[in-house]
Amino acid sequence: MRQQITRVAAALALAGTLGAAQAQTPPDDSLYRALGGLPVLQKVVDDFMANMLADRRIKHTFAESNIERVKQKLVEQFCQLSGGGCIYTGDPMREVHQGLKLSNADFNALVEDLQLAMDANGIPSHTQNRLLALLAPMQRETVSR
Repeated sequence: MRQQITRVAAALALAGTLGAAQAQTPPDDSLYRALGGLPVLQKVVDDFMANMLADRRIKHTFAESNIERVKQKLVEQFCQLSGGGCIYTGDPMREVHQGLKLSNADFNALVEDLQLAMDANGIPSHTQNRLLALLAPMQRETVSR
């Protein structure tokens, strides 16, 4: 029994050491830098929002939204996902999109609008794809029909 407790304590100590080493490893900010940092992300989000509000396929989903808050949360989210050191302070995606009854077609329209915004800001397609790959899992949390 004593040997088992010692093994558990050793495993916990090792896990703590590994966790501390990982915490000291700087995050990979290569995508954030490739996107152009915060000023470009803010411009992309402004253009993205303008695209969505002009898109007849999905503009209705923003009828009750605080557009400035949406933009702020998108910048936080894109910055955090890309390794920029920001922290997303918004609500979970499932909660934000609850009741909107979004379809896969709605999600695809949103992605198209984001790609147009990134194109307009000179972001290369391979960099766009890196960000889109990080955003793709959110489809499960936002699409409800």
